[in-house]
Amino acid sequence: MAKEEQAPAEAEVEGGGGKKKMMIIIGAAVAVALILGVAAFMMLGKGDKKTKKEGEAAATAEGGHGAPAAGGHGAAPAAGGHGAPAAGGHGAPAAGGAAGASANIYPLDPFIVNIYDGQELRYLKVKIELEMVGVAVKTEIEGRLAPIRDAILVLLSAKTLQDIQDVQGKNTLKDEILMAINKHIPPGKIAKVYFTDFVVQ
Repeated sequence: MAKEEQAPAEAEVEGGGGKKKMMIIIGAAVAVALILGVAAFMMLGKGDKKTKKEGEAAATAEGGHGAPAAGGHGAAPAAGGHGAPAAGGHGAPAAGGAAGASANIYPLDPFIVNIYDGQELRYLKVKIELEMVGVAVKTEIEGRLAPIRDAILVLLSAKTLQDIQDVQGKNTLKDEILMAINKHIPPGKIAKVYFTDFVVQ
């Protein structure tokens, strides 16, 4: 009788110990799952930040503070905001300088004359562009265009092929053209003479 009473008591103790073990295992499993979840979250968070930073870096390289394509705050430089020198903002020497240089160039219509090469006549075709010291000089050139063209034609016609076939001869011709122009408009109004086409046939 005493043995029978003792057996269920031992079974109860063993059953209670099994439940405690199960609770400890479940608790440990939950703790491990939580730790793994937190670690995974932190890793994913760092990955997202890294991806975001790479995206921002790529967007900045394409021309913004970090607003890639939609044209928000960082798209101002590409569209011509404060830091857009290419579009003609505060620091736009390239566009303004090029426009200023081309505004000071006055192209003359091409000249075609006969020149002598020692044996026969050849054709000389020259296109001349004049660099003016200011845009206002254009009016003076246009007012005296006929005598200027006449002086250049006479000068070119007097040349032989030997006179103009090398670089030194061409540079001398430029100086002579400049002197011929200065007889018709006040000296110093034309800074340089350029040959943009020079063909002998």
